[in-house]
Amino acid sequence: MVGAFDVIVYICAMADKIRLKEGYVLAKCCDPSPGDRLTGYFSHEGYLKVHHQDCASLTNAPQDRLVTLVWEDILEGELPRPAADYDDLDGLDMRILQHHRMYGVDYSLMVARMLHIERQTAFDRHSKLREMKLLERVDPVMIRYRKGVVDNKWIKHRNHTYYRLTKKGEQYLDCHLDNGA
Repeated sequence: MVGAFDVIVYICAMADKIRLKEGYVLAKCCDPSPGDRLTGYFSHEGYLKVHHQDCASLTNAPQDRLVTLVWEDILEGELPRPAADYDDLDGLDMRILQHHRMYGVDYSLMVARMLHIERQTAFDRHSKLREMKLLERVDPVMIRYRKGVVDNKWIKHRNHTYYRLTKKGEQYLDCHLDNGA
């Protein structure tokens, strides 16, 4: 049996499109996502179109073509789980990931200044997040200066180790933000 917590975990773990069992198709008009209450519409093509229960497109639909659906019955396979390392993250880790999402490529000393944390803490957290593959080092190249600080300025990557957010880091940060953080 799948509970509400499992559906929230599923939302966090979604990296690609939702995979439905054969015979089901997600409606594009309301774009339902796991956790939403659902209504299915029997289409003329022989499949069930999955809509959000309150979808305006269903207002004038014939009632005999509508059916109540639940996610657990229509998802292909088992609900995926986020990696166990997600539980190793705390609020400061998420603030650092948010910093990199907002400012892009940056280095530990600047992150420490902007987040008002100790330098060593920033170095340690960058190392931790890199080991978890949530951040990656940027090769020594010319990089654009932080957005919103100086427009159109480029700097040479030299004395600092620069980091950027990875796809996994984006997913973990989205999960954190989706859970009301």
